[in-house]
Amino acid sequence: MNYNFPHGDVVCGNMVIPGIIPQIITTIIFIIKVVVPILLIIFGMLDMGKAVVAKKEEDIKKYQTSFIKRLISAVVVFLVIAIVQFVLGIVGADRNSLVGACVNALIGN
Repeated sequence: MNYNFPHGDVVCGNMVIPGIIPQIITTIIFIIKVVVPILLIIFGMLDMGKAVVAKKEEDIKKYQTSFIKRLISAVVVFLVIAIVQFVLGIVGADRNSLVGACVNALIGN
């Protein structure tokens, strides 16, 4: 049983989700999962650069702490999205079911 319409719309229960909505959600997930951690790492590298240039010991510690926090934040952001996608992928593992078709369409697994 296929719940996808030819022009990309998805039927979830009694609702028809326009094809653009899953594309937008997939793009947002990609941005959160890939772009945000990359930006956090880049900003963290800038903090480390400031730490190298800083003359005072307390400034060096401050920038190092900021770098570590950004690095941990980047890992957490990536892992939270990956874990949510994994769990929803398990829930929607049966792609022929109604839930599976909706999950597959919305998170792109």
